[in-house]
Amino acid sequence: MTVDDDAPHDPSPPPVRVLLAEDQVLVRDSLKVLIDTTPGLATVGEAGTGAEAVLLARRRRPDVVLMDVRMPDMDGIEATRRICAHPDSAGVRVLILTTFDLDEYLYASLRAGASGFLLKSATATELLAAIQIVAAGEALLAPSVTRRLIAEFLRGAHPAPFVRDLGDITQREREVLTLIGKGMSNSEIAEHLRLTVGTVKTHVGRLLAKLHARDRAQLVIAAYEGGLVTLPDGRR
Repeated sequence: MTVDDDAPHDPSPPPVRVLLAEDQVLVRDSLKVLIDTTPGLATVGEAGTGAEAVLLARRRRPDVVLMDVRMPDMDGIEATRRICAHPDSAGVRVLILTTFDLDEYLYASLRAGASGFLLKSATATELLAAIQIVAAGEALLAPSVTRRLIAEFLRGAHPAPFVRDLGDITQREREVLTLIGKGMSNSEIAEHLRLTVGTVKTHVGRLLAKLHARDRAQLVIAAYEGGLVTLPDGRR
């Protein structure tokens, strides 16, 4: 055995790289300290406006942008749209920070490409978990948030849905899509349908391809717009 064979290897994966987009300096500083002191996470930039967030996302290519909605120069929704649409930052995932009751454009942010929402009332533990979930390719859409989001969409006038029908998806894929629309994770879907998590991931991948959806968040909207999930009062 050579000396090189004995050399220590670091098995730790690289940290999740986070860009902070928040106009309040005190909040931004607090988020930076929290993230940078958490193993497996690291901030790679700070933006005080939406325009700065777009520029830094293209330059730094973080794994996740923690995006406030209400910012000067450009709001978080438009910044999200530009980040997700530009080839230099198309792989960047955006986690929207929202007060929810005050923000009127949650559906629009999904359209723009956001992968999830985090309420500003969330705990530090919830925030850190949310970043990891979004970085892993999951959508952070709690069932309660999803229901209110869709209810707001149905009450107002919105652009035509990005999915007009469910095409040629199989019966099993319909079942998986329905549970995604209800906010279930892959492991929860696997348990509910008595499948392996790997099989569920395969179905999710096929749904993304067939429905031309960017990520799981858009699959949630597809489930509602396709009539697979209804609101408590029976409306789509």
